[in-house]
Amino acid sequence: MSRVLLVEDDVLLGEGLSMYLAKNGYRCDWIKKISDVEKHWIQADLVVLDRQLPEGDSVKWLPGWLSVKALPVIILTAKTDVDHRIEGLSAGAKDYVIKPFSHQELLARIQAQLRPLGEVEFQYRNLVVNLSYQTVMMDQQNIPLKPKEFQLLALLVQNPGRVYHRDELLNKVWGYQAFPSTRTVDNHVLHLRQKFPSLAIDTVRSVGYRLRKE
Repeated sequence: MSRVLLVEDDVLLGEGLSMYLAKNGYRCDWIKKISDVEKHWIQADLVVLDRQLPEGDSVKWLPGWLSVKALPVIILTAKTDVDHRIEGLSAGAKDYVIKPFSHQELLARIQAQLRPLGEVEFQYRNLVVNLSYQTVMMDQQNIPLKPKEFQLLALLVQNPGRVYHRDELLNKVWGYQAFPSTRTVDNHVLHLRQKFPSLAIDTVRSVGYRLRKE
């Protein structure tokens, strides 16, 4: 039974959703405060997160929570503007649902995020990147990464020897609308080099980066 963490301060909506999810085969942990998220996050398989909560904009905390455990996150919001959605997706959310919405629509989106695809992983030297569970193991030790660090590393590991232009990495991992500067790529490569000193990420001058082919 998959476990859904529902973060919603509206009592009527929270009660209705938690009951509906339970009836459809999910274990639902419903909480109302940002301050309660962290202690429930690690047990969850998916998070339904209201964006506007009494303690503030929940998206501000999202990258930190995802660094503890990468989970599919569906954001609930009453705002419909594109920039608002891009902010949430850039912070690591997988999907957006605009209020008001039907319970059936949210259920379908949850099912799509949790649908098993089979385990997919790539190995490079002593590094194992699991795409299904979004985990990175080095020498059998789990290495926590932020969502964009993971996506960047996964892309490089899947294609050792291939040279990626900075603009291409920016588009594939972040999207041009979210981060217009290629310095974002450089900074994340620097972080990966710091976390994996033995990882051979080569700089291709005036172009971009590649993971050295063995």
